[in-house]
Amino acid sequence: MCGIAGVYGGDRSPEGHRELIAGMLRQIEHRGPDEAGCYLDDRLAMGTVRLGIIDLESGSQPVGSADGRWWLCYNGELYNYRELRRELRARGVRFRTDSDTEVVLQAWLTWGRDCLPRFNGAFAFAVYDAVAGELTLVRDRFGKRPLFVARHGNAWLFASEMKAFLAYPGFRFSFDPGQLASIFATWTPLPAHSGYRGVEQVPMGEYLRLRGDRVDRGRWAELDLTPGPAPESEAAAIERVRAELAAAVDVRLRSDVEVGVYVSGGLDSSIIAHLAARRQPAGLRTFSLEFEDARFDESAEQEALTARLGTRHHAVRVRDEDIVGAFPAAVRHAEVPAFRTAFVPMYLLAERVREAGIKVVLSGEGADEAFLGYGIFKDALLLDAWDELDEQARLDRIARSHPYLPHFSDEGAPKRLLGLYRRFTEEHLPGLFTHQMRFQNGRFAARLLRDAADPFGPAQRLVAGEPGYAGLGTVQRAQWLEFRTLLAGYLLSTQGDRMALGHGVENRCPFLDPAVVRLAASVNHRFGDPFDEKYLLKRAYADVLPERVLAKGKFPYRATDSAAFVRACPDYRDTLTDRSTMDEIGVLDPGFTRALVDRVFDGPAERVGTKENQAFTLLASLFWLHHWFVRGQARDTAPLRSGLRVIDRRTSMLPA
Repeated sequence: MCGIAGVYGGDRSPEGHRELIAGMLRQIEHRGPDEAGCYLDDRLAMGTVRLGIIDLESGSQPVGSADGRWWLCYNGELYNYRELRRELRARGVRFRTDSDTEVVLQAWLTWGRDCLPRFNGAFAFAVYDAVAGELTLVRDRFGKRPLFVARHGNAWLFASEMKAFLAYPGFRFSFDPGQLASIFATWTPLPAHSGYRGVEQVPMGEYLRLRGDRVDRGRWAELDLTPGPAPESEAAAIERVRAELAAAVDVRLRSDVEVGVYVSGGLDSSIIAHLAARRQPAGLRTFSLEFEDARFDESAEQEALTARLGTRHHAVRVRDEDIVGAFPAAVRHAEVPAFRTAFVPMYLLAERVREAGIKVVLSGEGADEAFLGYGIFKDALLLDAWDELDEQARLDRIARSHPYLPHFSDEGAPKRLLGLYRRFTEEHLPGLFTHQMRFQNGRFAARLLRDAADPFGPAQRLVAGEPGYAGLGTVQRAQWLEFRTLLAGYLLSTQGDRMALGHGVENRCPFLDPAVVRLAASVNHRFGDPFDEKYLLKRAYADVLPERVLAKGKFPYRATDSAAFVRACPDYRDTLTDRSTMDEIGVLDPGFTRALVDRVFDGPAERVGTKENQAFTLLASLFWLHHWFVRGQARDTAPLRSGLRVIDRRTSMLPA
């Protein structure tokens, strides 16, 4: 795993390219602390900070073709690189290293962009044709690895993390009010959004090609959730699930360094830990979070699992003061507003993983999206069938939708919630029918902004412009939105890649193997009860996992939000209501902001609901983002610790 950064074009003299790229790479050196390298010519400066995982001795970057025409800076892992290397060798391709990076380059030289659908991996890369002067930026199909671009004058900047842009002379961040409103309302940046003016993401499964002043964009991977042929029986489906997940774990255990596993105590990570433990007889190392606040703690399930598997287990116990203390640093790595504090404990956990000498961990992300594990999918089923159900059937389904939420758990909850569900049986936000109920909380958070305009407009335009979206079934539309928004924009990035790579740890997600996602689409709701989430997964591993893990049901990973700040650091109240800072930020509604902060700090904790917690966390993260990015305090001016390997093709630097 690595970080990449670069500058294409612009008016700056190539003589300054070395210092420029060194400064950009320094901002993201945490992603690849083992070594750094760059390629320079008269049009381009690009480089990589490397986290050595595969081919530690000869896998340095950038890697170039034998004739010196093509150059690659690569952030990621190609899990099926061995199979692709064999195929390429059979076509006469000769390799100089054992790295997956060289496989990516040789596949590009052999097949062009047609190589991308062959890739099973998590990656973002820049490939450059030095003869044509053409740069192509590519991101993986599910958005596991970040890739940002910004136009600054005549130059194009790109990097794995936006903070690299702070090293470019004259670059300044400023908030984009429309994008902030969308983030506050929908909980996450949309695929191309960053939250800042002039900065965009390359969306998952897409590429951006630069050649002189010409810019081309395209998509190489579609998110296909159409159900395929189902196995003939439940038993056959279970065998397919076991086989595909075992294969997905196997290829993600390919590494020249030790691989660990995150275990939450839930079903998904328990399955991954079980499969990994079977293949690591020397003793798998597992890592988990424990919470002082019992509402969020799953240590009993973690202990049951790790005892069953015999792993060498490491736990990090998290208190309110830990969340508050690490919040600024975690936000610096997140780079975008966050609606929960749950990413902060993941930052602390990654720190413990790296202290233990582990560079790679497997995790369970993607299982809920692929196998319909969230309550929002059950809500979609209920709302879609509402008019066909009698009152009792509606009440029964409401009772089974979100049993883990406190306001759903008591006996009278379904009747109280009946009116709430009834409000959303009509589509008020065209294209977003399945998410209207969730977005109510976002509507509240958007009131923090002085001009929220139409906070759901960007999401509506996203789905309106997606070919085939309108033809999906109701549940598949909900699933599409989860994959394209919250999964890529928050779970895989803020809570996943950014927290792990903040400490030089690579996370891998077997449930997001393309074959697993395709299989899930074929078996979902074909067997069992659709209101018994992930029925097949539980059946497939019932004989190897602890009963308390299987019986627990969905328990979303959470951490203490506003209450942590109230209990651990009351001074945050003054920070978040400082009028001069609010005026400097320029996008906040001072009256609503102060009222929210007063409610959180003065009111009884039990009166602070989900929507207030989310709005408070978004507000706190926005204040720190202003400090780190708008004020520019995230910039690190120290030199690269690992030195810089330079491939210099600048004409002004070549000998006469």
